[in-house]
Amino acid sequence: MALPYDIIVLDEVFAAYDLKAVDRKAVDDLLHSFSPEKELVLTGRNPPQHFCDVADYISEIHKVKHPYDRGVQAREGIEY
Repeated sequence: MALPYDIIVLDEVFAAYDLKAVDRKAVDDLLHSFSPEKELVLTGRNPPQHFCDVADYISEIHKVKHPYDRGVQAREGIEY
């Protein structure tokens, strides 16, 4: 797939994929046809195994401190 971008970031794509809020076939096609000269960054919790199988990097981020700990509710445009 020839795309005019050097990097594509699909933020929180794993949740959207799991909930079928995105076209799964389109995401899978992008994943398997993406040029190795480009960067594809996928974020989110609980990635499906087939994403992990083809990944070059996998990182986990753990909360240390968050406003929710002080009772601050999710804010539009920030947490949702």
